[in-house]
Amino acid sequence: MIVLAVVVLVGLYGVKIYNGLVSLRTRVEEAWSDIQVQMKRRYDLIPNLVETVKGYASHERETLEAVVKARNIAVAQTGTPEQQAAADRAVTGALGKLFALAEAYPELKADQNFRALQDELVATEEKLGASRRFYNGSVRDLNVMVEQFPSNLIAGVFKFSKAQFFELDEDERAAASKPVKVSFN
Repeated sequence: MIVLAVVVLVGLYGVKIYNGLVSLRTRVEEAWSDIQVQMKRRYDLIPNLVETVKGYASHERETLEAVVKARNIAVAQTGTPEQQAAADRAVTGALGKLFALAEAYPELKADQNFRALQDELVATEEKLGASRRFYNGSVRDLNVMVEQFPSNLIAGVFKFSKAQFFELDEDERAAASKPVKVSFN
């Protein structure tokens, strides 16, 4: 009777671990889906932003084409989180150049449509950052459970694997670690 009780308890504990792994894997998938929704929202704003800038800075064709090209590549990217993150970084870089370009055109900065699109893009960036943090937290939880004993035994049997973090590349890490320069000119 005691042996049967121990077997039942171990079995129930195994089921609990399995269900926990399934729950964490689902949370990672949900978090990744949220990142993709925010990236799509961002990518949908870009053509409107580019069209607005074209009206004021049509001779800045190279910058505008770079933004559109980076956006199109990112939209088409359906690979791993690492590959999608790389495509997203290209969009971020191109948008940075576009906003720098706007600094050279005061009438563009004053344009109501441009400001509204820029504000919407900033709000989307904030949501995207929150989505990335939630995703990375979910990945951390799953990865810990996949590696910790005794859940690693259940994970191995049922082929649960570690997930990839959404990470900065080396250039972004270097830039993020530099002190911020404040200037009042």
